Amino acid sequence: MEDLTAEERELAAMVREFADTVVAPQAYEADRTHTLSMDVVAQMGELGLFGLPFPEEHGGQGGDYLALGLAIEALGRVDQSIAITLEAGVSLGAMPIFRFGTDAQKQQLLPDLLAGRALAGFGLTEPEAGSDAGATRTTARLEDGEWVINGSKQFITNSGTPITRFVTVTAVTGSSDGRREISTIIVPNATPGFTVEPAYDKVGWHASDTHPLTLDGVRVPEENLLGERGSGFRNFLSILDEGRIAIAALATGAAEGCLEAAVDYAKSRTIFGSALSTRQNAQFTIARMRARVHTSRLAWRHAARLRDAGRPFAEEAAIAKLVSGEAAMDNARDATQIFGGNGFMNEYPVARHYRDSKILEIGEGTTEVQLLVIARSMGMV
Repeated sequence: MEDLTAEERELAAMVREFADTVVAPQAYEADRTHTLSMDVVAQMGELGLFGLPFPEEHGGQGGDYLALGLAIEALGRVDQSIAITLEAGVSLGAMPIFRFGTDAQKQQLLPDLLAGRALAGFGLTEPEAGSDAGATRTTARLEDGEWVINGSKQFITNSGTPITRFVTVTAVTGSSDGRREISTIIVPNATPGFTVEPAYDKVGWHASDTHPLTLDGVRVPEENLLGERGSGFRNFLSILDEGRIAIAALATGAAEGCLEAAVDYAKSRTIFGSALSTRQNAQFTIARMRARVHTSRLAWRHAARLRDAGRPFAEEAAIAKLVSGEAAMDNARDATQIFGGNGFMNEYPVARHYRDSKILEIGEGTTEVQLLVIARSMGMV
């Protein structure tokens, strides 16, 4: 952590201790029972983690995206479900309000979000609109001063917790010059017609709250529009660029968690009369795991510093997401192999990382989308 300031190192160490002493001990049971610990979420709020990249005037910690990434990386090392709860709570829940909300929306919604007293979701993905987010079919029309919304969303994180306050949804609100106008609208939970469907039975991230949503004649006030009408597509692309940095930090943490587990196991595991760590094939495997962690960390921190400096960062965020997502999956596979049969047992964290890490090559933009972003940044259109 030589490139970090003393304050940044202190933050990373604090969250790492919290991860080891509070998050890790409950991770297996939470994963087994598919339960998000609201006590852990509350403690993250008390530590100020949900407010890290926001100014103090809104109840934040006055930090930046690098600080958020440090916290997410430390959590992702021991429990990806908790790490994604923080990542989505900030990047997809609070950040759109901070970036595009009116003063009234910020004053009403940000204090509880930044304190971890409330969570919010971002309703973008649909059954027919994933990587092709422009294919949104959910519609919203103005009628007597209210938006009337119809449609469905899927894979929406933090949308059904006991403290979920609202979901910001993208919807087609009209057309101009033959092009569909996409806007974003704040939909409070418990609004009539807004149904949070039963949680998914997922391969991994079992303790992360994820639901499909149905909107059937949902009516919300006209002032629930977030940002300018028709700016939803452009706005959510910028949110995703930032979110990719945070996901890259999470993936780096996951890759590091697998590395640490593999090193400890290789040193303690005796095979043919000597420690597994003395075998060259194990040494080479673990050395590659270390290289992946190092490369991923450099990539996401570079993208975060560009973002925090107000410089273009979309390509660097895509590179970080690509490299770190693959590193997490590769390290999970290699760590499981180092553990042998034990790696196939869910009581070992590497088994959970093996199940959890695949989504890091899919969520917040697939590997293929990242490759497309990088290619286009080089003028290949």
